[in-house]
Amino acid sequence: MKILITGAHGQLGRALQHRLSDDPDIQIVPTDSDTLDITDREAIGPFLAGAGFDVIINCAAYTAVDLAEKQDLLAARINTEAVRYLAEAARKHRVRVIHISTDYVFSGDNCRPYAESDEPYPHSIYGRTKLEGEGVLTAFCPDSIILRTSWLYSEHGNNFVLTMLRLAEEKPELRVVCDQIGTPTYAGDLADAIYTILKSGKWVSGIFNFTDEGVASWYDFAKAIFYYTGRDIKVTPVSSSEYRTAATRPLYSVLNKAKIKRVYGLEIPYWHDSLRRCLSNLKKI
Repeated sequence: MKILITGAHGQLGRALQHRLSDDPDIQIVPTDSDTLDITDREAIGPFLAGAGFDVIINCAAYTAVDLAEKQDLLAARINTEAVRYLAEAARKHRVRVIHISTDYVFSGDNCRPYAESDEPYPHSIYGRTKLEGEGVLTAFCPDSIILRTSWLYSEHGNNFVLTMLRLAEEKPELRVVCDQIGTPTYAGDLADAIYTILKSGKWVSGIFNFTDEGVASWYDFAKAIFYYTGRDIKVTPVSSSEYRTAATRPLYSVLNKAKIKRVYGLEIPYWHDSLRRCLSNLKKI
């Protein structure tokens, strides 16, 4: 199986390379903007032509949620237009696509976990462009798999865990939002889920939710990070109204994972357990 990974330098891209490289039956071709600019329509087709790819895993995305409110054209170029270019080329060259999306496609007005069938209603440019990316992919490649995830973190890149650890070195007290509820998701666990899909022998197209198990606020997440690293940091809970950001976040974006567990038989780790694993790995870097 030959797999093209876009956004290979990002959190999930790196986790996928680590997970898939151990399988002798899988050949991976990792790319980022320096080796394949997916916003260049004319570059994608020649890259796929004759290469014999079986699957594209699209990890590339514009994820600067607040900046996207000002850089809406750039966000749309990467999250929507580039997905269309990939989908057009994938259809032409008969390559299947696994695409990563987000909980931000939802409004956050629910009080129960969102199912894949729930109506999306994003409140941010980031969420809107990601939803539109889902739409163009489905239109051009209806056989694709879309994985919606949330609160992704890992040992690398820009994420909440690394930000908290950095701020803990600079400040004795931190203010963290306590009324936005979701699920922290370790990139390694999402990579494991994708590996399971690839090796399952069955390809079920459509949208699937994947996060780690459990529920937390950003405040809970921060407290857990400092508890497991033994840091004596005062964390003060604040409301979203007290911590203004350019983009509106979903207040509740827990995702229902019953579908992916049923279809692919996944056993998903509890977020606390995965956080401890990530923090343990950080000590080795």
